[in-house]
Amino acid sequence: MSQRVLTTESGAPVADNQNSATAGAGGPLLVQDQHLLEKLARFNRERIPERVVHARGSGAYGYFEVTDDVTGFTRADFLSEVGRRTETFVRFSTVADSLGGADAVRDPRGFALKFYTNEGNYDLVGNNTPVFFIKDPLKFPDFIHSQKRDPFTGRQEPDNVWDFWANSPESTHQITWLMGDRGIPASYRHMNGFGSHTYQWTNAKGEAFFVKYHFRTNQGVRSLSTEQGAEQVGKDANSHQTDLLQAIERGVNPSWTLHVQVMPAAEAADYRFNPFDVTKVWPHADHPLQRVGRLVLDRNPDNVFAEVEQAAFSPNNFVPGIGPSPDKMLQGRLFAYADAQRYRLGINHTQLPVNAPRAAVVDHYGRDGLHATRYGSRQDKNYEPNSYAGPAQTGQALAAPVAVHGWTGTHEAPAHAKDDDFFQAGELYRLMSADEKDRLVANIAGGLSQVTRDDVIEKNLAHFHAADADYGRRVEEAVRALRED
Repeated sequence: MSQRVLTTESGAPVADNQNSATAGAGGPLLVQDQHLLEKLARFNRERIPERVVHARGSGAYGYFEVTDDVTGFTRADFLSEVGRRTETFVRFSTVADSLGGADAVRDPRGFALKFYTNEGNYDLVGNNTPVFFIKDPLKFPDFIHSQKRDPFTGRQEPDNVWDFWANSPESTHQITWLMGDRGIPASYRHMNGFGSHTYQWTNAKGEAFFVKYHFRTNQGVRSLSTEQGAEQVGKDANSHQTDLLQAIERGVNPSWTLHVQVMPAAEAADYRFNPFDVTKVWPHADHPLQRVGRLVLDRNPDNVFAEVEQAAFSPNNFVPGIGPSPDKMLQGRLFAYADAQRYRLGINHTQLPVNAPRAAVVDHYGRDGLHATRYGSRQDKNYEPNSYAGPAQTGQALAAPVAVHGWTGTHEAPAHAKDDDFFQAGELYRLMSADEKDRLVANIAGGLSQVTRDDVIEKNLAHFHAADADYGRRVEEAVRALRED
């Protein structure tokens, strides 16, 4: 096998990669040493802004295979035929910590999928929980600030975390998920994934349905206790990355079965609670799970930076037959996610290999900007309409229209008969076994007892009391015992 030749970035062969050019032996360096300057300049620029949230992540390629007929609900081509396979890229992540954080911590996990369909890329950006802490995107920056490092102390502060939750009662349901047994997944392979938000599917007849996505792990759900998580962080801060990488390298390819809950659009207005409220789940008794297909991950990225860090997901990347719902948090993310990637990676980030469509032809009028690689032919114009046979609109909407009415302004979500911030948190608590309740109470009390302000503690306790009398009583007793020690 012949020896490969090291070159500069412009392709010139490198004579010496061990010694910088100097003015004589032992003399000062020479500014003419192009290879040295290029290496140092590149090194200074190798990092890009990390994601504000979901900074620490792992990813893998695979495929999605349709196993059941769902054409009655959606005309999405990649879901149109049993046995149809679509290439995918999936990124898992923790939410609150930085790129240098640990994997086995108590935190929601991102569960983001990119489907490389022949009608364009479809991005589904969810979590490993079916609900979230807040229901309006106006509160999102404040929520994340409360969970991140304090600007003065430089560390995550229990006072900030619990003060925000004390003043956001809609967080009670997600807190119950996060502090419960599934708050620290044993690995990315052993957790479920959810679209969390409500989305719209439209069939070939133009009929609209609202759906929720559920990816159920075929490896079984496995989680760590608080103590096990701390031990794992001490052994290997990269434990989830290590597990995913090594499993796929061994040929132990993780898989998930996708189910959806389906609600005819006409039922949404009169449903007993707001079906677009991401702090709530749809009971399976109302809308049973319907199987769609299987997600399999079978190939690791060749370069983590190029393919995991530069992977860009946006929930407004829809395909015909799939669209958004009036979910306010989803509506906010339709702007925020794409904007974050334009900031981090530039306006042409969709041309990076991991983000570029693979099964669809890309044809639009965007030409310029940093890192542009799409030139088109010399006859192609960069404006529309034109008389030169450029790409034209189809006139066919991706999803069904949603009727809107009323006055502009800031409004609370319209009240449904059973809208409530605490009922579903209580339902979740009552589903738990005695041991699960013990661990949940201990996890909540461990954090809440560190809060320095009594009024913040009392506000949080009131939320747990409102969810379930036993839940509130046990948390209150556990907090009091820890604060008296």
